[in-house]
Amino acid sequence: MVDFGFAMTPADYAIQPVELAKAVEECGLESLFFPEHTHIPVSSKTPFPMPGGLPTEYRHAHDPFVALTAAACVTKKIKLGTGVCLVIERDPIVLAKQVASLDVISGGRLVLGIGAGWNAEEMANHGIVQYKRRFAILREKVLAMKEIWTKETAEFHGEFINFPPMWSSPKPLQPGGPPILMGGESRRNYARVLDYCDGWIPHPTADIGERVHELREAAEKAKRPFESLLLTAFRVDPKESEVEPLIKAGFQRIVFGIRSAGREVVLPALDTCVKLAMKFQ
Repeated sequence: MVDFGFAMTPADYAIQPVELAKAVEECGLESLFFPEHTHIPVSSKTPFPMPGGLPTEYRHAHDPFVALTAAACVTKKIKLGTGVCLVIERDPIVLAKQVASLDVISGGRLVLGIGAGWNAEEMANHGIVQYKRRFAILREKVLAMKEIWTKETAEFHGEFINFPPMWSSPKPLQPGGPPILMGGESRRNYARVLDYCDGWIPHPTADIGERVHELREAAEKAKRPFESLLLTAFRVDPKESEVEPLIKAGFQRIVFGIRSAGREVVLPALDTCVKLAMKFQ
C-alpha cells in the first residue's frame, strides 16, 4: 500500500498552516510536508537548481517548525514532515530540542526530511562559508542530534561540532528520533542515505526507476537491508503518468506538491490529489 501526502511552502500570503492541515487530514491523505528557507539574500548569485526561476514563495515562508506545530495542534493522524529542513543553517543543539519537542507534542508524527541546501549566499549569512563541505557539516549535525536524542548524557566531538557531556530533554517520542530522509537527487546521496539516514526523499526524475535500483545495489554493498529504507517521492505532479513509475520503482510514499496559493486554489488542487490517490488504493 502506497501512502499519499501533500506539500506546499507555507507562505504568509497563502492558505495558512492550520487550515491546510485540517483539510489534508479531513480528506484522508497520510502526510503534510513543509519546506524551508530562512531568507533569500538579495545579492544571491547561486543559480536556482530547478526550471522556472526562483519562486516568490521562497522569501515568504513561515518557519517550518512553527507551522508544523500549529498543524500538530489541530490534527490527530497525519504525519508532519519537513521537506526539507536546512540542517546546516541551524544550531544542532537547538534543532535537536525543536525536533524532539515537536515529536512529543504531535504524538510521534514527525518526519524529518533534511538537505544541505543549494544557496551559497544564504548559507554564508549563517556563517557557513565552506560551501564545498556542506555535506560534511550536515552529517556531523545529524549525528550530534542523534546523540542528544538517544543518550541521557550526550556529548559529541567532531571537526565542526563539539560539546562536552550535557543534558537535554525532552527526548523524541519515536525511539531514536523521527525518521530522517535525505533530500536531493544526486547519486552521491546514496552513500549519505545509507550512512546516517533512514530513507530518501528526492524529487521525481525521468530515470527514477534506475536511481532506486542503484540505491538497492549500494545498500547491498553496504550490507544494509534495502527494505529498511523509507522512500518518499517529493513534490510530485498529480498525474497518473507521474505516479505510476514511482509506485513501480518502490516508493512507499508519494507527496504531491503545488506552489503557494490561497485557499481558492489550494483546496481544489487538494481535491484533485485525493481523487488521484484513490485510484491507487
